[in-house]
Amino acid sequence: METGGCKADLHVRGAWRGGIRGALMVALVLGAGGAGAHPHHDDEAGPVDLGPIEVKGQVLESGASPYSSTDFESAQIRERRLGQTQELFRYVPGMAIRNFGLAGVADSIVIRGFGGGGHGGDLGAVIDGVPLNEAMSHADGYLDLNVVIPLEIATMNVFRGPVSALYGNYNRGGLIRIDTRKTGDYREFDLALGSDKTLDLQAAMGTPIGEHQQLNLAAQFFHTDGFRPQSQSDRGSFAGRWRISLSPRAEVALSARLHKADSDSAAYLPQALFEQDPYGIDPGVQNDGAEKDFANLRADFGYALAADLKLLGFAYATQQEFTRWFSRPVGGEWRQREESYDRSVFGAGLSLNSRGELAGRPLNWVAGLETFRESTDFVYYDGLDHRRRIAPAINDREARLNSVSAFGEIQAEWHPLFMPSVGFRYDRFSGGCSLNGPETGSDPCADLADMDNVSPKLGLSADVTRNVRLRASWSEGFALPNGFIKYAAAADTLDPVIFRQSEVGAHVHVLRTLQFDVVAYRLTSTDEVRTIAPGEYENFGETERTGVEASLRWLLPEAGFEFSAVYGSADSEVKANADAALIGNKVSGVPDYSVTVTASWSPAVAWKLDLIWRKVGEYAIDASNATYSDPYDIFDAGVAWGSAGRIPFKLYLQVENLTDEVYATSQSSLGVAPGAPRTFKVGVQLGL
Repeated sequence: METGGCKADLHVRGAWRGGIRGALMVALVLGAGGAGAHPHHDDEAGPVDLGPIEVKGQVLESGASPYSSTDFESAQIRERRLGQTQELFRYVPGMAIRNFGLAGVADSIVIRGFGGGGHGGDLGAVIDGVPLNEAMSHADGYLDLNVVIPLEIATMNVFRGPVSALYGNYNRGGLIRIDTRKTGDYREFDLALGSDKTLDLQAAMGTPIGEHQQLNLAAQFFHTDGFRPQSQSDRGSFAGRWRISLSPRAEVALSARLHKADSDSAAYLPQALFEQDPYGIDPGVQNDGAEKDFANLRADFGYALAADLKLLGFAYATQQEFTRWFSRPVGGEWRQREESYDRSVFGAGLSLNSRGELAGRPLNWVAGLETFRESTDFVYYDGLDHRRRIAPAINDREARLNSVSAFGEIQAEWHPLFMPSVGFRYDRFSGGCSLNGPETGSDPCADLADMDNVSPKLGLSADVTRNVRLRASWSEGFALPNGFIKYAAAADTLDPVIFRQSEVGAHVHVLRTLQFDVVAYRLTSTDEVRTIAPGEYENFGETERTGVEASLRWLLPEAGFEFSAVYGSADSEVKANADAALIGNKVSGVPDYSVTVTASWSPAVAWKLDLIWRKVGEYAIDASNATYSDPYDIFDAGVAWGSAGRIPFKLYLQVENLTDEVYATSQSSLGVAPGAPRTFKVGVQLGL
């Protein structure tokens, strides 16, 4: 579902090589994507049935929002037969993934002209209102979505730009909001076998227990040997939630999430070796890999103060251990390094959520307070001998980040031509850094000077006709000084980096069979931090990002066709920088454009064929813009056959990179991450 009003179910998989590629392009233009739902609302007074606990802000329906977002629901997600949640991003205008090919390590996610989501802090993510970003794991805002099981997702909303008042740090490029399934009586399984001894087993279950309890469970086990040497990867995840209704007005829930991963890695390939053997390994790579253990426990409660007003609260604790070993060329020779992060988080939040009316017109709002305390023990060694430490630690320290925040947002529908949204967010940070042992490095490590920020959000949408909705918005986001700079003794003079976005968009639908959404944005960052001298910093620097994003959905139900497409362009320019040679350059790692086209055909009720074309443009490999990556495009295809009988099932076959193109998913100064060759996957989905 694409908003400001646009709903898009974007399917995909498909195609062949050489001359057949042209035929596939023609086939794509002959085809057609999806649906949405809104939460139930009971306005009647008297006894209140609270229903499932709502996550904070769930009363703010994204379909009525003046901010650009793309929405997915559980049926759509299951239809795509995902092994990883991040595979959905190809269906979001302007989003792309620079896959590093380092098993167990987060990839780089591109959104709104930012290239450091996931592996860095340009993209925020929350699951049921709790942040998934990690304050100091490899980079500020590191994000590993493998802890989320695709089958457990009820809805996923991708907000583009710093538009959400409900979430603060790491929200500058956008926000992924994931809500898990909390109701229903279902038992679902998805078993897939694929190339390179790949196994993906997912299961999800929901069941009422008597009249006042609900249990929801999900699990996933994934294994692959990988398409390169030394690329085996194993991961397992579990999520469970138990809800108890204490009365018609009150309920509580307990949740747990566990994740364990163990992976080997073949590291990057030098460009010359990539051209000779794109799926090989450099002889200088040692026994690289990653290990991760993740556990999260949380408690929720909800109380209906009135038929249209709910008090929601949560508290959670997270414990995580993550270690990666990584070989890369340094000074002409390969060297292995180790980074280890032992992370603990405690957080809590309280919010009021209302879905009501004012003067007979819908008025929805949320207001709340939140806090967390996060500490990370960080150890960094270099020059290892096959994971054996032979040199002193470069870093051995604890970083602490504490936060208190207040937020509020209002959505109103006072007139078809005047549907405003107003939000604000206040964040205050404190913390510090202390050494756990001797270090040879020189990164700063002292108390963090208290830092705060207020972020306003303003938006307006208008239904100018029954078929056309216009929208415009202006919003601010922020970022703390990057890395350990924030822990420098001289950082007390620094302010947060400020991001300001303005966008205008339109959504048009015709006869429920054709929908089109387009938006143009401008996003500037100011007060970027530069180093004046060792240990001395100041706010100086500005970057501008602009772009256009569009989505199209076309249905031909009589013919059984669905056609959908998403497109995004991104341009950037460094306006001010300490290095004058960089002024006018583009931000590195951000493709000029990306496009996904999907065609689906159902020749009979039981059958469905999908064809997908994905193209990603070139990007600057480094800040100097001296070299650029190669653009690439690939086809995927799929066929499914099933029955909706007493035991619903679906058998499917998917072929990715059908033309067996040789391409790089990521290029950097360290080397090339090759994309996968042609791969096959067969599977079965069951509903019991």
